[in-house]
Amino acid sequence: MSALIKNGTIVTADGEYISDIRTDGETIAAIGKNITPDKGEEVIDATGKYVLPGGVDQHVHFSFTYKGSKTRGFETSNAAAVGGTTTLIEFVNQEKGRGLVETIEDYRKTDADGIAMVDYSFHSVMTDPRDEVIDEIPRLAEAGYPTMKLFMAYKGQFFHADDDAILKALQKGKEAGVTVMVHAENADMIDVATKQLVAEGKTGPYYHAVSRPPVVEAEATRRAIYLAEMADAPIYVVHVTCKEALEEVKAAYIRGQKVFGETCAHYLVLDESDLAKPGFEGAKYVCSPALRTEEHREALWEAVDRKWLNAISSDHCGFDYGEQKHMGYGEGKSFADIPNGAPSLQNRLNILWTYGVCKGRLSRSRLVDLYATSPAKVNGLDKKGQLAVGFDADIVIFDPAYEGTISYKTNLEGVDYSPFEGFEQKGRPETVFLRGEKIVDDGKYIGRKGQGKLIHGKPFGSSYSW
Repeated sequence: MSALIKNGTIVTADGEYISDIRTDGETIAAIGKNITPDKGEEVIDATGKYVLPGGVDQHVHFSFTYKGSKTRGFETSNAAAVGGTTTLIEFVNQEKGRGLVETIEDYRKTDADGIAMVDYSFHSVMTDPRDEVIDEIPRLAEAGYPTMKLFMAYKGQFFHADDDAILKALQKGKEAGVTVMVHAENADMIDVATKQLVAEGKTGPYYHAVSRPPVVEAEATRRAIYLAEMADAPIYVVHVTCKEALEEVKAAYIRGQKVFGETCAHYLVLDESDLAKPGFEGAKYVCSPALRTEEHREALWEAVDRKWLNAISSDHCGFDYGEQKHMGYGEGKSFADIPNGAPSLQNRLNILWTYGVCKGRLSRSRLVDLYATSPAKVNGLDKKGQLAVGFDADIVIFDPAYEGTISYKTNLEGVDYSPFEGFEQKGRPETVFLRGEKIVDDGKYIGRKGQGKLIHGKPFGSSYSW
């Protein structure tokens, strides 16, 4: 099985050029000009279109449970494919009393294997930091899951991590090349502010942002950086949203410390005014960290352009609005009862192209680095995220001439709203290949359930090599 994509503009993290690209089986076999088609080979004319590597989304939640409410799972991963993403990395919360690797293996067998429609891997989320669990961290690398995350936020939730757990994880992780990630928000600050706001009757969705202002994120980011300095280990700060936290990352980076971070598509185009929409509409935009103001959005655009942050993820969290988000509606309820997170799996590339590339905020090459190449390197996926001979044939043919409007009604995410509802869309992934097999044609998913494959990562990802 092979295909030949001719005359497209190939875009890499380093530049772009017009060329042909041939797949053979699951890999890229050749890149060059005027490649002659083989007999029986599918030939696609990509003249006037861009050829991109399949996206790597390193931050999705298909198994996230918040106060008993669970997100949509891998059965909706075709939304990633239509959005030009061919590899997903899911966070799996360690089950109390069980091991890190054991929890991932059991979860993937029941919830991902035979279901996923794109390739997938996993991060461990340590929730039970006993000494024997800390000692197990090197086994994550051995099992092909060389990343783990700890939540500094969510006081009282089973997945909240104290400083001692983070420090011990950093110390143990560096021995085996495991990259430690943190959700950086000060849990005590949030807890106090939330209780005070609710006592004052300030319970609507907008007060979610008031309860966790930028200082909450900045303090935790600084503290995480100092913990990493103490451990002499790299650290990765997920979903950076504000100038203050960004300054902490930049300052550490300039000092020579191995500190890295990502942001997410919704933080680049939404703001806290969305939380103040009439009625209960603002609940659609409750995510953590909270949405910020336009000032912070502009700082984030600068940060991803100047490489102060090295990835843009989705932080996809598929909660329904009509049922699940309304857990925070009614007498005795508040913003604190609204499940955190927003569905954004399908439109990551569309948002970045329309509001980044088309508005001159990102070059096409920088977009490719942020949405595919760098996330693959961070997570040790050495055959993903690049268009080069020998790499997996995960390929997106992107049509820049397409114009449309984003709506949940045409999404495949399985939920009843989109945070980007009504947004203008310029360009779209027209054709998508997953390891050489076409799974999207004319913008429509044509793949099959279960064709995604587990991809093991290698330890000592790019956070160690800088």
